[in-house]
Amino acid sequence: MMISKSRIYLTLSILCALAVQTAVAQQKYVLLSPDRSIEIRISLSDSICYQVFLDQKEILQSSAIGLNTTLNVNPKWKVKSSLKSSHREILHPVVWQKSKDVPDIYNQLLLQFSDGISLEWKAFDNGLAWRWVVSTKRPYKVIDEVADFNFHGTGKSWFPQEDAFFSHNEREYKPYRIDELNPAKLASLPALFEVQQTKVLLTESDLFNYTGMWIRGTGKGGVKAVFPKYPKLKKVTSDRDEQVVEREDYIAMLKTGQTFPWRVMMMARRDKDILQNQLPYLLGRPAKGDFSWVKPGKVQWDWWHYNNISGVDFKAGINNDTYKYYIDFASKYGIEYVLLDEGWCDTRDLLNQSPGIDIGELAQYARSKHVDLLLWSSWLVLDKQLDTALDQFEKWGIKGIKVDFMQRDDQDMVNYYEKVAQAAAKRHMLVDFHGAYKPTGWSRTYPNIMTSEGVMGNEISKFSAAITPGHTATLPFIRMAAGPMDFTPGGMLNVQKDAFAAIPSEPMTLGTRCNQMAMYVVFESPLQMLCDIPTHYYHEPQTMEFLKSVPVVWAETVPLEAKVGEYVTMARKAKNGDWYVGAMTDWTARKIELDFSFLGNGEYEMQLWKDGKNADRNAKDFNIETIKVNRNSRYTIDMATGGGFVARIAVIGRAKTY
Repeated sequence: MMISKSRIYLTLSILCALAVQTAVAQQKYVLLSPDRSIEIRISLSDSICYQVFLDQKEILQSSAIGLNTTLNVNPKWKVKSSLKSSHREILHPVVWQKSKDVPDIYNQLLLQFSDGISLEWKAFDNGLAWRWVVSTKRPYKVIDEVADFNFHGTGKSWFPQEDAFFSHNEREYKPYRIDELNPAKLASLPALFEVQQTKVLLTESDLFNYTGMWIRGTGKGGVKAVFPKYPKLKKVTSDRDEQVVEREDYIAMLKTGQTFPWRVMMMARRDKDILQNQLPYLLGRPAKGDFSWVKPGKVQWDWWHYNNISGVDFKAGINNDTYKYYIDFASKYGIEYVLLDEGWCDTRDLLNQSPGIDIGELAQYARSKHVDLLLWSSWLVLDKQLDTALDQFEKWGIKGIKVDFMQRDDQDMVNYYEKVAQAAAKRHMLVDFHGAYKPTGWSRTYPNIMTSEGVMGNEISKFSAAITPGHTATLPFIRMAAGPMDFTPGGMLNVQKDAFAAIPSEPMTLGTRCNQMAMYVVFESPLQMLCDIPTHYYHEPQTMEFLKSVPVVWAETVPLEAKVGEYVTMARKAKNGDWYVGAMTDWTARKIELDFSFLGNGEYEMQLWKDGKNADRNAKDFNIETIKVNRNSRYTIDMATGGGFVARIAVIGRAKTY
């Protein structure tokens, strides 16, 4: 008889509650982080329960975890052996995100059970993770996985609420008290919570050949993991959408043993500490093969403004003349890529180019200008034509693909992501996933996966006023903490909220010009878009002075001051030794005192773009000034409502390389 998921969950919850009251027939284990600030207490009997403490304060009350497979129906979790170990290493990412060096320091506990299943724990100084490992040569199914998070006391959440498992994962972060999270509230990951003055970010890493994890409120001060079940019947409903009509009664079907995704809790005493946390990357499996060919860069994008350029002697649109105009712009400002988004081909046939488009000619023209091309595709047509299309793209000299509209993360779709990453890597192509779930450490496994959407980004500004400065001041602490995000910054028609209008062919962005510019420092994406049209950028040479020089990868990141949803200020060091500082605020005007102690010794020159005196009325208003600073300097900067600032800081006397 099949035991229902609800009965399993209820039983495990009761057993974990009882485990707090009795030690009868229990096996207990404790794992500490290297600095001993995080403590994980694990107890096993007929169930597995765990508690989490930070600085001796309980963050998670006793919570259940479990794995129910056809190999271990009603498991007893009898420990065959346990092994503790420590690890200390410095990783060097192929593509830098927050830093060129990433310390990988943790303590580990491996529990091996008598049925061939193991449970692996890692405790870092800024979080923890666990995963299941199954050792078998037999095929089996995972019926369900249990992962509860019963938070201590009252707290609050930033909850990325969703309606169903079919989603672009473009969400607002809704403020709920944790005790308001009832079973009707479903969310995708990552999600942020505050408990005991501690921020806790839930996400996952190393998601391959399995189903994605979501969370649902328990109504009892916590959340529990839920998973989309394996598709039984699918129906194609358009040129890009495939709906799951019926699902199986299991979440994954596996041919042999494997490691399962890491369940990750990132922890921060101060909001700004989240901005340095790289656990999803650390928990991703290492890459195999040579990825030294991967080239990050900025991208001129076409779709946001519907090719609405002006001041040219040709008819603008989806045609070679328009894209040559983009290529010329990219060449002038040292922008590495031009993206041809939807419209360059028949959306049902990637080999059928639209009238007026000749990709071979455009690619040759781009190469002559030291620019490379990226091509968009819906996932559905790419799935049908994967090898044929990518072989043709390779012949043209295309350097990457933007794959769109997946909208699911069941096991079937998760495997599609890996298939595309592998096929693209084989041809030395980069990948940008849109209509996608959150990153799960895949930039370590497949460094050619440069960025992904899974974010309510600037494209929504075409249609609504949802992309507020409060929203963009929230993203670094939640979505960006999971990995690079393709938010697509760079809008030049900046307005305050009383002047906003949704005009898809002339999109506006809420907040000031300097707020948009700061996104290039604050937001991480090794393929960073310029969303607006060259026509506008040509009219903004002072803005382009910054955009042409700002890097897309960073040697070092130093968060300065930050509060979720209100403001963020961070410094980042470029490969050439220059420092960049970016700051963003919500609708509250603020004064920020810059502390330059992150600088090395010596004297520096700081070029500063800051909100103008009238930026609270005319959001495009900004000023530029240049001052000398050193590591002992302090400097106060005013940010307007919805405002921000950016700075470029270089050692005096060193030749500029931008």
